[in-house]
Amino acid sequence: MVESEFASVGEYIASFPADVRPVLEDVRRAILGAVPGAGEAIGYGIAAITLDGTPLLYFAGWKRHVSLYPVPAGDADFERRLEPYRSAKSTLKFPLSEPVPADLIADIARRHAEARTGR
Repeated sequence: MVESEFASVGEYIASFPADVRPVLEDVRRAILGAVPGAGEAIGYGIAAITLDGTPLLYFAGWKRHVSLYPVPAGDADFERRLEPYRSAKSTLKFPLSEPVPADLIADIARRHAEARTGR
């Protein structure tokens, strides 16, 4: 990971305007709630959720959306759930103007954690 101007995920989130911070906090909560024992770090200048000290998922705030990456592949039903938010093969964008799909984000986090740990 490269150096960052932020010392923590909390500091990263605090750097955003008041209307973006709650969305980032929702994403953060959904991931941390789905992955017991997860940690936090800054990687590539954005927020990273870690598992066993290694990045599991990254999320970032932008002017009109929040991004989450990487996104795992899944079955047809899972892919249908991702489709409205898909921006690139492994990136999702959640518009700031809509509620964050916390259940979907938690599912993504669980899938990553299960793939990593085998449980």
